[in-house]
Amino acid sequence: MISALVRCALAGLAIASIVAAEAQLLERKDLSYAIAKAVAEVALENCRGRGYNVSVVVVDRAGETLVALRADNAGPHTMENARRKAYTARTFRTATSAYAKRFADNEPTVRQQVTLPHVIAIPGGLPIRVGDDVIGGVGASGSPGVDEPCVQAGLDKVADQLK
Repeated sequence: MISALVRCALAGLAIASIVAAEAQLLERKDLSYAIAKAVAEVALENCRGRGYNVSVVVVDRAGETLVALRADNAGPHTMENARRKAYTARTFRTATSAYAKRFADNEPTVRQQVTLPHVIAIPGGLPIRVGDDVIGGVGASGSPGVDEPCVQAGLDKVADQLK
């Protein structure tokens, strides 16, 4: 009787320790305002240096806007396009140029995904990564064919901080 009681107690402790081990908090890095602002400013200035007035938006891991900048004389549509590019890059963890190619190739899943709110299949957005973890996205709009290199310049500026 006592040995059965001891076995039940030990089994209970073992189960409790397994549950406790699985119930750990997540440890992760999140995008700070300072880094998001630096990425956006460098991207905007990079495009301005190429002769384009753009909008740049940085979103966090939840797809919420952290920073939104619109250059003087940027088109009125550019802010929304930049936000959607950033959101799409974050959501699907890929450059929107690659996503746009999949859309152009008539990939059925992408054709369905672009019907979701805030998703867009236009180049100019990149995910923000710390290792394999995507912690945000950044998008630019207003410089046809140059949005993505401008965004990459912003990410390159803070690459040492994204570790």
